[in-house]
Amino acid sequence: MSHTLAISGSTIMSDTSRLNELFTKNIEHIEIGEFENEQAFQTFLQLVQQHNKTFGLHSPLLRTGSKYDLLEEFQHKPEEAWIQFENEVKRMADYGAQYILVHFPYFQDETLNPAKQIEEGLQRLLKLQSEYGIQIVCEPKLGLWKSPKGIQYLDQFPLEVWEKYGLKLCIDIGDYLLADCESALSMIQKWKDHIKVVHLHNIEFTEDKYIWVPIHPSHETDGVHFPIQELLTFLETCPDLFWVLEHTPHSNPTKEFVTDGINWLRNNILKIED
Repeated sequence: MSHTLAISGSTIMSDTSRLNELFTKNIEHIEIGEFENEQAFQTFLQLVQQHNKTFGLHSPLLRTGSKYDLLEEFQHKPEEAWIQFENEVKRMADYGAQYILVHFPYFQDETLNPAKQIEEGLQRLLKLQSEYGIQIVCEPKLGLWKSPKGIQYLDQFPLEVWEKYGLKLCIDIGDYLLADCESALSMIQKWKDHIKVVHLHNIEFTEDKYIWVPIHPSHETDGVHFPIQELLTFLETCPDLFWVLEHTPHSNPTKEFVTDGINWLRNNILKIED
């Protein structure tokens, strides 16, 4: 069993001028998407080679692309979204990415036949995965107004059907806690053998909004943030995960605060030896 410490481009909002900040000690892998333009992506690839890191794409590649439209139209027509995604799958396979991650299943809210839609989507994803030879990772997401339907529909989806398709999952800690903090662990446990990526952050609320903040041991007992150690301890038992720090810069965390969280993860959860 091996675990890979990683960081997300979300920590710098994929800002081209800050790409160097992602290439730090103890971080082996970078997950990123929504580049400003093609030139920014090429700059990133040069940095990956220079620093000898691995990477995965969090679709879409460019900010103008589709993020949520494979199953139903949100900002783009689904067929346009599938064309874009296939192009990204092919390119990431050519560039040697470890995986390509896509928001799936995503539903804005309730839908009539989610199991059918999910399985039809899995059939198309498997075809792409097989044709281009790159792992596709599916990240179930909250919908509009924090709708938990996508995560609930996945929770209700038959495990034996999912297993037919060989797709991996990304568990976003924050989305699962917002969907159902009481049942988050049991919902995650169902998918133990299929989890490939974990998105790591905690949550801070401001009026009717919320932001992703770095994980930190102080959150376990401060009465403000979600305690997440139990979730992380379970996930540590899943083999060969990418642990992706996915906070955003909105809370202006100090480097020391972020480092404390990384060290807590390394030493207390993953027990990685220096």
